[in-house]
Amino acid sequence: MTTLQDLAARARSLVRDGHRALLGIAGGPGAGKTTLAEDLVRLLRQTPPDGLPRQEWVAHVPMDGFHLADVELDRLGRRDRKGAPDTFDAAGYAALLRRLREDEDDVIYAPAFERDLEQPIAGSVPVSRNARLIVTEGNYLLLDHGDWARVRPWLDEVWYCELGPGERVRRLVSRHERFGKGHDEAVAWVMRIDQPNADLIAETRSRADLVIPESVLLSIGNRETAG
Repeated sequence: MTTLQDLAARARSLVRDGHRALLGIAGGPGAGKTTLAEDLVRLLRQTPPDGLPRQEWVAHVPMDGFHLADVELDRLGRRDRKGAPDTFDAAGYAALLRRLREDEDDVIYAPAFERDLEQPIAGSVPVSRNARLIVTEGNYLLLDHGDWARVRPWLDEVWYCELGPGERVRRLVSRHERFGKGHDEAVAWVMRIDQPNADLIAETRSRADLVIPESVLLSIGNRETAG
């Protein structure tokens, strides 16, 4: 799997006999999950299966919409480590994947995460009944404990984005600065919060169906907004 076209072909092959397929993209913070998912969906929309609308046959549903809101993180005393596994509604995310897999509704609304607000926004991502492939991405798709263990069974495949720590940390610091943190504050947050999460996620690498190396991720795009 050396190009985006190769990855698109593999993703497309998951859809068999018209049944809905779910593809997960995992990896540490800043590894390029969002960039890969967006570029993959954009490419796949260019060649929809016969009879399906171009913009609807494949959908992108991020895990980040299941961040707990700041008001709840304050109540739980977890806001100072926002982004850790227990700062998400993992059970809610698994329930959404189950609903998507069951494919019984004309439209399913998923939440999104608004980076300008740093808050989840309910009902932001409509998934049409025409969607035969769902691409979902997030940090913890391969965790095997707690409510996160309920996620993997609903996914046909999970790909792991393996980006080197130097580039990944650079992207994270840049992202935090872009959304209001000073440089020292951004570096401190990355090392205190993001890096321990990345170390935990790295332990799940062996559970992936496909590992996407740094060379491929960099060739796809080196956006500083990469997820």
